[in-house]
Amino acid sequence: MNYLAHSFLTFTDGQIVGQFLEDFIRNKDRFSFPKDIQDGITLHRAIDTFTDAHPAIHEAKKVFAPLVRLYAGAFVDVSMDYFVANDLSLNSLEGWKNHSLKVYRVLHENYEFLPENFRRMFERMEADDWLYNYRKDQSIGYSMRNVLNKAKYLHTDIVVHEAFLNNKDVLQQCYDKFFPDLMEHAQGINALLQLEN
Repeated sequence: MNYLAHSFLTFTDGQIVGQFLEDFIRNKDRFSFPKDIQDGITLHRAIDTFTDAHPAIHEAKKVFAPLVRLYAGAFVDVSMDYFVANDLSLNSLEGWKNHSLKVYRVLHENYEFLPENFRRMFERMEADDWLYNYRKDQSIGYSMRNVLNKAKYLHTDIVVHEAFLNNKDVLQQCYDKFFPDLMEHAQGINALLQLEN
């Protein structure tokens, strides 16, 4: 899952921060944060583990695997944010906009906890309103180019965005089978985390 899905699958402000921090910190540093942020880090990991094992995600990876092989999961993650952002059963367009603004506000309120490499990305994220704009084809294309640019062993001209556009129906079906299960799993993980508090 990518940034929008991770931020949506949270239950507290601290968890929002932790969900974003997970990919930007060393494992040993996770215990230096307040418990609520640690819970977000734990939730992020649980979401990733569940996602990687789900049959619908294995199916979705087949769209990208011929082009990018082992990187297929990264492009599925980006793709799923498109379907989350366009899922009006989860939120209205106004609701998604408000969600995005809330996430940016919470991250600003917890700026002291954000590592420098995340702060640089966060500036671009907020300026271009990535979270809300994941609903647009062009924004998904931009995100996929970012993945290509960061990947060590991929050429930047691989037509992953075209694969996304040409296989939206397949990816939508995978999302429909997957995301309700993920939401249920995240709720269960959060319930366990609250028992620890």
